[in-house]
Amino acid sequence: MTGQIDKRLSELGISLPTPAAPVANYVPAVVTGNYLYISGQLPMKDGKPSLTGTLGNGPSVEEAADAARLCAVNVLAQARAALDGDLDRIVQLVKVVGFVAATPTFGEHPKVVNGASDFFVEALGELGRHARSAVGVASLPFNASVEVEAVFEIS
Repeated sequence: MTGQIDKRLSELGISLPTPAAPVANYVPAVVTGNYLYISGQLPMKDGKPSLTGTLGNGPSVEEAADAARLCAVNVLAQARAALDGDLDRIVQLVKVVGFVAATPTFGEHPKVVNGASDFFVEALGELGRHARSAVGVASLPFNASVEVEAVFEIS
């Protein structure tokens, strides 16, 4: 199915990947009422994280922002699968939570998660403007540097 959001993605040169399968006892997405909840997505590329390590002791903010963007691409891939291929059912991106693996003294979490936020606005336009949290954590699955989850209002 090709709609307005798919057209915009195509214009941006973005092809959504096949969504990653869950690696534990959870589902990648849940639709309840008019909301779609997407489980945390890592910056997976070719079956492995594109960036690993802890911010403040390894990867740069720019590298991590790029990884957060890839997480957001993966969020949209999960959304497309959950919405039977129809991203135009998205009414609004409501909330984004970005987790950044970081040292205790690292303080640039918002700059990292901007990689995801900027992508969502590029891809969804005004529907991509959202509330957000950027959270520092000691570690993430597979030693990934960043993880992003999202909540959408849908029709």
